[in-house]
Amino acid sequence: MAKDQLIIFDTTLRDGEQSPGASMTRDEKVRIAKALERLKVDVIEAGFAVASPGDFEAVNAVAKAVTESTICSLARALDKDIEAAAAAIAPAPRRRIHTFIATSPIHMQHKLKMEPEAVIEQAVRAVKKARQYTDDVEFSAEDAGRSDIDFLARVFEAVIDAGATTCNFPDTVGYNLPFQIEETIRELLTKIPNADKAIFSVHCHNDLGLAVANSLAAVRAGCRQIECTINGLGERAGNTSLEEVVMAIRTRADIVDVETHIDATHIVPTSRLVSSITGFPVQPNKAIVGANAFAHESGIHQDGVLKHRETYEIMRAEDVGWNTNKMVLGKHSGRAAFKSRLDELGIILADDEALNDAFVRFKDLADRKHEIFDEDLHALLNAQQIESEFARYDLADLNVTSKLGIAPIAHITLNVDGHRVEAEGHGDGPVDAVYKAIESVAKSGADLQLYSVNAITTGTDSQGEVTVRLERSGRIVNGLGADTDIVVASAKAYLHALNLMERPLDRQHPQKSEGI
Repeated sequence: MAKDQLIIFDTTLRDGEQSPGASMTRDEKVRIAKALERLKVDVIEAGFAVASPGDFEAVNAVAKAVTESTICSLARALDKDIEAAAAAIAPAPRRRIHTFIATSPIHMQHKLKMEPEAVIEQAVRAVKKARQYTDDVEFSAEDAGRSDIDFLARVFEAVIDAGATTCNFPDTVGYNLPFQIEETIRELLTKIPNADKAIFSVHCHNDLGLAVANSLAAVRAGCRQIECTINGLGERAGNTSLEEVVMAIRTRADIVDVETHIDATHIVPTSRLVSSITGFPVQPNKAIVGANAFAHESGIHQDGVLKHRETYEIMRAEDVGWNTNKMVLGKHSGRAAFKSRLDELGIILADDEALNDAFVRFKDLADRKHEIFDEDLHALLNAQQIESEFARYDLADLNVTSKLGIAPIAHITLNVDGHRVEAEGHGDGPVDAVYKAIESVAKSGADLQLYSVNAITTGTDSQGEVTVRLERSGRIVNGLGADTDIVVASAKAYLHALNLMERPLDRQHPQKSEGI
């Protein structure tokens, strides 16, 4: 007997981007969307088109770049939102509008200041409006996890009659426990007379660490779409992790009677791409994609795995893409091999000039690092994009003196608006000294909220990837820098963050926008 198909709805580019500091540029969104397409994600929520011109352009660019997955834009239950969403996704062969309104008493009373009947009327009006542009319309009842179930049933019945093809149950604040989700979904499907005319979906947040468990409980109750993100990225504690829920379904096929289209061999490469672009490192013990996910240090475990893998491994590392990141390039590799590998990774460069620039950078890195891994290529292309962005500050030279018992001294030369400026800084360590030297020139007034170092690959010659998060007047930016010299990488990351802070803001930070 054939299993039901579970739709995987990825919202990394929308809800995932609502993580503080995780804003992505248009080109970065396109790179991630292409990776999600290779992963065979069914629906890609590309953003919130009405939020700003920049958000509209990013959604539109994804809609033009992706041909296999359905492209979706979020929209409040307002005409202007729905019109913007429809225009942004218009180039996509497969299009969805995802509209929402809150249904919980606390949201209706304090946020919307609307009576329940008015909420139903607006939800119906929004769905009918969206159906003018596409036959694929999703409706979400924001904060469904704290909504009255009888009212929720009335809302879903009404929007299905109005033309909604997917009804989504968001646990917006991660409040529910798995048994509650399962019981609620089962009851809803019984109460709603036209439930068979729509696919029911679940969107769980991870505030109590239960997003994946709650999503699986909803599937057991009858939901046939899960909304999730790569690495569980998202505001507060994040969202349902795509890689965890997909592999749980595949590994426990004896209990969860559904299947997905996902090509799991692309999970690890996609995870690393998202981590690299957003600057959010994956913790080593993260399920599926963490560096230690398939590592065994205990002698008893090692002995068991050597004798029979299934004694301590419930899935194969290569099935999720761990063996796809082997070294394929080195200092003797030619341009054709380099371009071929970029094509395999889904990295598309604008023109021959961009390819030539990337190849020069690759050769320079290969002279300093014997083995070039896929992760190095992603970092190299990130650096190339960073340098092509608006840049008021650019690192020209750096010299740091550090000796045991003596405070480090950093001498830097910056290009500031095209003029060379030299500065000196003293600090508790070499990185602190560099940052104080930079700030003696920039005088940014920004607070350093995060400084994170992550080895891109293994070995002492690995590139270090540094993430710097700066905050000023409520605006949060992430700066990225990579180099085999960690101090240089740190300087690049800080300067990248300063450049982002100085760049004109063409889009509202996603965290300031409404979401589910």
